[in-house]
Amino acid sequence: MNGKIQMKTPLVEMDGDEMTRVIWQMIKDILLTPYIDLKTEYYDLGLVHRDKTDDQVTIDSAIAVKKYGVAVKCATITANAERVTEYNLKQMWKSPNGTIRAILDGTVFRAPIIVNRIKPFIPAWKKPIIIARHAYGDVYKNVESRIKERGKAELVFTSETGEITRQTIHDFDGQGVIMGMHNTDSSIYSFARSCFNYAVDQKQDLWFATKDTISKQYDHRFKDIFQEVYDNEYKDRFEKLKIEYFYTLIDDAVARVVRSEGGYIWACKNYDGDVMSDMVATVFGSLAMMTSVLVSPDGYYEYEAAHGTVQRHYYKHLKGEETSTNSMATIFAWTGALRKRGELDNLQELINFANKLEQTSIRTIEDGIMTKDLTMLCSDSDIKSVNTEEFLKEIDYRLKKILY
Repeated sequence: MNGKIQMKTPLVEMDGDEMTRVIWQMIKDILLTPYIDLKTEYYDLGLVHRDKTDDQVTIDSAIAVKKYGVAVKCATITANAERVTEYNLKQMWKSPNGTIRAILDGTVFRAPIIVNRIKPFIPAWKKPIIIARHAYGDVYKNVESRIKERGKAELVFTSETGEITRQTIHDFDGQGVIMGMHNTDSSIYSFARSCFNYAVDQKQDLWFATKDTISKQYDHRFKDIFQEVYDNEYKDRFEKLKIEYFYTLIDDAVARVVRSEGGYIWACKNYDGDVMSDMVATVFGSLAMMTSVLVSPDGYYEYEAAHGTVQRHYYKHLKGEETSTNSMATIFAWTGALRKRGELDNLQELINFANKLEQTSIRTIEDGIMTKDLTMLCSDSDIKSVNTEEFLKEIDYRLKKILY
């Protein structure tokens, strides 16, 4: 390797919060900038800056993805009541991921990072399970209200022509809560096509699950659109590849997944995908061992870690205490974005670097060197637990060997 790898087009870089923000900078300093002339358009999505800009920075970052095509995002805080007090926020800002996904649309694909040293908690799972998560609407774009007295809650729709339809949600005889959520046919069609395309690319079966027996309009619309898209656009391709699409109820899907050996794509609505991807990641080892990419139907890509900001480790870090935080998912967010940037810009050297960084990251764990969360899952006697920075330096040590 002679000199630093040059980039043609910037990545959109979305910085985050707490311990993952610390790791973000470490990864850049130790594993990226020594080897790449890193070009990014930087957006600070840390909660303090989001509050300062009235969350406009989140919107701006998503618009930038439409300009440059590829983004990499650090984990961010979704504010709750405690965070409002802790950070003295103007309001309880919504999930930045929800905002970005609403602007970009598409589907989030999450897959576990498999290492031989870490055995799945479910012994039957031999192959990765990829979660395809719808990235728009539902509870993430909801409207909520606290009911404080007796009264009637109604679902009202006013058409463009002024026609009004209304349905009673509930007659309250006391206090309670209500929530309204929505989705659009156009987004569901995009979700379906993204899932079918990914299944064809991966040559893997596709499962889709909702609860249409209970949600006879909302969830059933998802089911109908998926079936329509499959029958009209993908059935022949699936049959030619000898792969299968089938629909099942979400509770039945969970039972099937637990009994399976893996090796398929499981498509879920927004909230279901949020929960099930964490379940899959945990069974395979750790939330920090899960890749995540938002694929937009317009050809935009946003790579991120699938876990949170590691608040507990951050408070230890602020006290000057040593942490052993797993950085694998954040590393793979960077490598995924760099690889895609290389593919779009025809930069083979950048693609090769991303591949080698992933290989050496996995090799480090296979060599028995890992962070504390993984040592607790590994029964081998020759493992070594290292702190956050030491783990990155061990990866760098191996990376240098295959680069030079």
